[in-house]
Amino acid sequence: MAKVNPIQVQKYLSGMHYPANKDEIVDHAKSKGADKNIVDTLKQLPDDKFETPADVSKSIGKLE
Repeated sequence: MAKVNPIQVQKYLSGMHYPANKDEIVDHAKSKGADKNIVDTLKQLPDDKFETPADVSKSIGKLE
């Protein structure tokens, strides 16, 4: 899997209402046109509640 840029991911999460769980984040990114690589990365996030976009970025950083 190619590395994704957390800042690029945030583009697909604009308008996301937090807190949100992983499934909500994946669905939102898909609805914004996120490519397969980004969706696959988001699917690897832990099954936690994310309180802010920064929480999502931090978790993506831990995946790599």
